Amino acid sequence: MIDRREFLRLTTLGGGAVFASALTGCAGSMMGGSGRDDFMFVQLSDAHWGYKGPANPESQNTLREAVAAVNALPTQPEFIVFTGDLTHSTDDPVERRRRLKEFRDIIGGLSVQTIHFMPGEHDASLDRGAAFQELFGPTHYRFEHRGVQFIAIDNVSDPGASVGEEQIAWLQGELARIDTNTPIVVFTHRPLFDLVPKWDWATRDGSRVITALQSHRNVTVFYGHIHQEHHFRTGDIAHHAAKSLIFPLPAPDSAPTRAPLPWDPAQPNKGLGYRSVDAAGMPAAFALREYPLVRT
Repeated sequence: MIDRREFLRLTTLGGGAVFASALTGCAGSMMGGSGRDDFMFVQLSDAHWGYKGPANPESQNTLREAVAAVNALPTQPEFIVFTGDLTHSTDDPVERRRRLKEFRDIIGGLSVQTIHFMPGEHDASLDRGAAFQELFGPTHYRFEHRGVQFIAIDNVSDPGASVGEEQIAWLQGELARIDTNTPIVVFTHRPLFDLVPKWDWATRDGSRVITALQSHRNVTVFYGHIHQEHHFRTGDIAHHAAKSLIFPLPAPDSAPTRAPLPWDPAQPNKGLGYRSVDAAGMPAAFALREYPLVRT
C-alpha cells in the first residue's frame, strides 16, 4: 500500500509536469483494492485545423507535430481522446467538411487506433453537429475501459452553449445504470462550471450536469476550450483543462479580452501541449503528465 505522498513522488520521477488527481476517498489508499488494471490514455484538444492567422503562422505543422509526439511516447496509450475544436470555424458547410476530413486523414497517422472524438463549438455550433456526426459519429456517448466509465457530454452543438433537456435526461439515465462507487471520467469541451462566462468559458446549464454527477462518488472531468492547463474543483469533482495545439489564450480574467497570446517566432510552440493520464490504482487516482509540443 502506498500513501499519497509516495504516489506523488513516484509520478514525478522522469521529468515532466505532473498533477495527481485523487478521487473522493482515495487519500489513504490510492494504489490498490479493486483488482482493476492500471492504464494510460492521452488527451489532445483544440487543434483548430484550418486556422490561418498571426496567432500561429505555422498552423499547418502543429497537428502533425502532435501526431509525431504521441507516436514517440515510450509507452503508448491505450486510447486517445480529442476534446473538441478539431477544426476552425467556417460558415461554408463544404469547407467545414473538407477540414474535418483533412483532420481525420492527419490523425490517421497515429499509431494508436482507438480514438474517441467530441466536437467543439468551432466544429458544431453552426450546424448543430451535423457535419461532425457524418464523419465522427455521435456527439455524446458512454463507454467502459478497464472498470472505469467514460462519458462524453456535448455542450457545443447548441449555439446557446447549453447541454439541453434531452441530453441531461440521457445522462441521468446512464448514471442510474452505474454503481455510485464506480470511477467516472467525463469528457466535455467547454467547462461545466462558470469559469469566465463573458468569455464563453461556461455552460449555461452546466450546474445541472454537475448536480447529476454528484450522485456518484468518484468523478473527474477533462475538458478543452480555454487553451491552457487549468485545475478546479466543484465539491468532490476535479475539473482539468488541457492546452491547445494551435495557440494559447490568456489566463482567466487576466486580460480585457480572450484574444490569443502573441506568437513568438523564437518559441513557435510556446504554450502548446497535450497530456497523458495514468489511472494508477483503484479507487481511481489519476496522474496527469503535461507535455509541451516540441518541434520535430
